[in-house]
Amino acid sequence: MKTITHREMRNNSADVLRRVAAGESFQITNNGRVTAVLSPVERPLLDELIERNQARPALKPLSSLCKITPKDYPISSRELLDESRGRW
Repeated sequence: MKTITHREMRNNSADVLRRVAAGESFQITNNGRVTAVLSPVERPLLDELIERNQARPALKPLSSLCKITPKDYPISSRELLDESRGRW
């Protein structure tokens, strides 16, 4: 991690931000003491996977799950499981 002064960051902010966007990190000093760290923002893993075509974005928002209503069936889940396991 490179150390730069507050003045250098202020005078060359466009270059510093370009380098940060490329993945570089900086320690910022003020009066000779480190006062801040400037580093790239961590992207969520899902965003990276979508960018690499290893995942797909959701078709609907998560809030749409609240609209799902249960259906009434003539047979219970327990009965379905028992039937699939061969218990009658």
